[in-house]
Amino acid sequence: MVMMCRGFRGATTASANTKAAINDATEEMLRTLVDANDIDVDSIAAASFFVTPDLNAEYPASVARRRLGWTYVALTDSVAIDVPYGLPMCIRVLILVNTEKRPEEIKNVYLRGTEHLRQRSVPGS
Repeated sequence: MVMMCRGFRGATTASANTKAAINDATEEMLRTLVDANDIDVDSIAAASFFVTPDLNAEYPASVARRRLGWTYVALTDSVAIDVPYGLPMCIRVLILVNTEKRPEEIKNVYLRGTEHLRQRSVPGS
């Protein structure tokens, strides 16, 4: 199997715009994503976090550093597009991982009411 850089996605919601709520939701999402895919932290190239504009009490990337020890991973935070029908209080992540997994083996994680964000479309629908 050939080593490739692949994207692993996750989403969750925070219960409130507080440091504690953002930290807890982000940690749960990251731990679930890492566990579901057997990700070795040393294989993570970068992680980009996106929050809806109503979440500004904490940087989700700081959770990866402080709580999960992602000391040498390139991390960034951004505000997501403020789409009128978008899900509020939402935290998303895209983690780039050097892996031998094929795309169909990747398990993306959607927690706390975000499951509908990644519904598979059927060709022709």
